[in-house]
Amino acid sequence: MLSHVTKFGIYLNTDTLKVVRITSPYWFPPEPDWIKVTDETNETIINIREIIRNRDLVLNPDEVIWGRIPLID
Repeated sequence: MLSHVTKFGIYLNTDTLKVVRITSPYWFPPEPDWIKVTDETNETIINIREIIRNRDLVLNPDEVIWGRIPLID
């Protein structure tokens, strides 16, 4: 397996309470600002919030929303 494939998944930024779906090597969220929540790239926001709740990553997981990956020049 290609090493970058292991980085695919859903990532959470605990400061902005946004999650992004990473399915290509275009951009990978930098640590420690981003935490990988799951390898499952097709997870729903409801399930993502539940995973975040179970891992106690933020105070109110219901405030977590979808974000966008940054545009690279």
